[in-house]
Amino acid sequence: MAVHVVLNQKGGVGKSTIAVNLAAVTADVLNHSDDPDASSPVAAVSIDPQGSAVWWAERIDDLPFHIVQAHDDITRLSQLRDLPGIQHVYVDTPGWIGNADDGADPLGGADQEALRAVLDVADQVIVPIEPEPLSFDPTTRTINKVIKPRGLRYIVVINNWDPRDGTYDLNETKDFVKANGWPLAHTVIRHYKLHTRASADGHVVTEYPTNRVALQAREDFYRFALELNVGGGAR
Repeated sequence: MAVHVVLNQKGGVGKSTIAVNLAAVTADVLNHSDDPDASSPVAAVSIDPQGSAVWWAERIDDLPFHIVQAHDDITRLSQLRDLPGIQHVYVDTPGWIGNADDGADPLGGADQEALRAVLDVADQVIVPIEPEPLSFDPTTRTINKVIKPRGLRYIVVINNWDPRDGTYDLNETKDFVKANGWPLAHTVIRHYKLHTRASADGHVVTEYPTNRVALQAREDFYRFALELNVGGGAR
């Protein structure tokens, strides 16, 4: 059983997209029962009060994993590792986790109780970063003030890179992550309009059309899921 928490203080870095699509590809691999009524061993949990992941899931006709909105259910969150029949849980988190430049814990407030609860049971934290300098400081605060003090295993993944923009920003972001000594995923999740439209269209990455672009978009998430579950993150 593994609890994966997708976390970054910066909003708009694709946390919901990563959580939902990792749940989808993991379920695609693990949902191998011949029984159509068999329950999926994968769950997605949203603790973002905006509920973006759940809003998305409600538009999917045949959701291949369980999903629940639980930002106000601390008891349930503290028991994520004990969900019957579940092998993997992917947790989508809010875009704002507080700011404590004075060295205090940014999760000290009552409004951060849900995030503290999931981090207490997390096996791994996934930290998305977009290839732009505006992502650098929030990612640094997230890792140095929230993740490292708790001794959590984590991995940084570059998300939403558009190959049409060239490699300058991509390489700058890789160099920034490596200079900080953070574990960096080999997989880079590329930008595709399919991902942008997926929530409104009611699709997860495993349901994209069968064409070259869709296959490339799916490949990133399958590769990243494999990387997470084989190699994991680092402390």
